[in-house]
Amino acid sequence: MPPEIPEAKIDTSIPHNARIWNYWLGGKDNYPVDREMGEQIRSFFPEIVDNALADRAFLVRTVCHLVREEGIRQFLDIGTGLPTHNNTHEVAQSAAPDARVVYVDNDPLVLAHARALLTGSVQGATDYVDADLRDPDAILEAAAGTLDLSRPVALMLLGVVNFVADDAEVRSILDRLLAALAPGSFLVVSHPTDDIDHERAHQVAAAWNERGTPKLTVRSAADIERLFDGLELLEPGVVSCSLWRPEPTEVGGVHPVAEYGGVARKA
Repeated sequence: MPPEIPEAKIDTSIPHNARIWNYWLGGKDNYPVDREMGEQIRSFFPEIVDNALADRAFLVRTVCHLVREEGIRQFLDIGTGLPTHNNTHEVAQSAAPDARVVYVDNDPLVLAHARALLTGSVQGATDYVDADLRDPDAILEAAAGTLDLSRPVALMLLGVVNFVADDAEVRSILDRLLAALAPGSFLVVSHPTDDIDHERAHQVAAAWNERGTPKLTVRSAADIERLFDGLELLEPGVVSCSLWRPEPTEVGGVHPVAEYGGVARKA
């Protein structure tokens, strides 16, 4: 089990992405500074909560598809964030109890809550790696203790690539991670976009980057689609997370959010 993280090592004076996102999702693992930042952004971009909820619903639908339709039984979820509801292992193991999930994050508060993430099914496995997206070799080495990288893996990058500003660095990270995964693996990405409301998307980024951590980058839909270069995009391609294969009961009541997502297969 991972060690406990002393409260003193968690900086409660600076708003942090994982805690703000937790607040928008209705969680309790956040501090006044996070709630203040969350409310500041919501004051001029009230749809941000819709973004957060749509991103979580996108996770549920993509994991369900990968398990039920593609036969995926292994997941590498980088940028886990704080546990709330419908976490990757809960969704995957409810459909396939033998699913194996490795979570990766570098936030001390997430590490402190890792025990909650490690309660998976008896038949499967759930593990947690303390590492940064910018160190793919360390991630792969640690993940190989739980996942069989010679078999297909779903690489989950939900709301995390946007914290790497340099496009060349993003490409290098993706290439290294994908090169280590077997054919038949999948890449799942969600990312904030400025295609729906360019001005307010950058207003959110500016407000976030003035005080929050890590720093946020907003990309266009075309830029997000390029993250899947060399892979086979599943229909309907890179779209608003809320529009990626919505459930029949959602059709008609779904509206686009400024968070785009896609799923692609490695040949």
